[in-house]
Amino acid sequence: MRRLMDRYILGEFLRTYVIIFLSFAAVFIVIDVVDNLPKLLRAGASVDLAMLYFLLRLPYLIVLTSPVTVLLTGLFMMNNLAKHNESVAIRAAGVSIKRAMLPLFALGLMISGAVAVMGEYLLPYAESERNVLYNVKIKGEQPDDQMLKARINYRGKENDFYYFGFFDGYKNTLRIIDLTKIDFETGEITERLTASSASWNGTGWELQECDIRRFSGGRQVFARYYPKTSIPVLNVEPQDFIRITKKTLALNFMELRDYIARLQRLGDDASKEIVDLHMKISFPLTNLIVIFFFIPIATANVRSKGRGWVFMLGLVVCFAYLIVVQISQSLGYNGIIPPIWAAWAPNLAFTLIGLVFLKKAEI
Repeated sequence: MRRLMDRYILGEFLRTYVIIFLSFAAVFIVIDVVDNLPKLLRAGASVDLAMLYFLLRLPYLIVLTSPVTVLLTGLFMMNNLAKHNESVAIRAAGVSIKRAMLPLFALGLMISGAVAVMGEYLLPYAESERNVLYNVKIKGEQPDDQMLKARINYRGKENDFYYFGFFDGYKNTLRIIDLTKIDFETGEITERLTASSASWNGTGWELQECDIRRFSGGRQVFARYYPKTSIPVLNVEPQDFIRITKKTLALNFMELRDYIARLQRLGDDASKEIVDLHMKISFPLTNLIVIFFFIPIATANVRSKGRGWVFMLGLVVCFAYLIVVQISQSLGYNGIIPPIWAAWAPNLAFTLIGLVFLKKAEI
């Protein structure tokens, strides 16, 4: 009997989920068309390219709206269970509502995993293709060249600070090199290196016109000039300079993690990227958390008007959660709170609130 009940609950949920998802997809695509179609037409987009541009937005819409879709699905389904006294029948059969809804938690976990996988693979691909489609194929711009960099400031791992006038990623060469090493305990410069150019040989740099000076106690203790040398003094590799300029939405987890490492080595603030990295895991879990908020509807012993208030309460709590996520994300972006807390604090707080909701559900 319980297996039959589990199949019934899951079937009702999935059926309602598909209807609400298709409704959301239609509404958001219409909004996207209204907002962007004039821009595409002015840029000279053909019908085929315009359709592809809007279709490539679907993965983003699925990831963005999935928590609200899950919530609305649960609210409508629970309201129907209570309205038609099905929840009463379930309890009369000796099954608690919490046990009856257990399959939904497993389904919520599966949806969270599916959204996370989509955000890791399909979403970055779609967003990257969408940007290329608009900028290159529609507007006719040249693709961004990330292999050529100028005026690079870079912080190494051992208190060494670099300045490179120009980096050519096609030839793996550097021009105008300035390296300064500092002892932070004394605040003194311990070594200074300058070179006119350097080329990567696969394992290290070959420097041209290299001048090395070392200092101790504020005095120069070593000085040497090398017309050409391969001594390992530059603790960097060509890959460190090829900085990604894609939006973080177009990067998967590993790409974003590597990008953050490069930003930090270059001395840039990576707070926004760290928040987005953790949001790739925390946001999909929202699909599981919202389940806590609609189960009490099925257990509320109130008339239809009262169930409406419970329905509205669940809806308000979920949208409050999404607003808190956005506020927390913004605070993390600006360094007001630690990036990890910005990504995870809303989940922790509303999980506790959800557990209170679940505990108050009548057996």
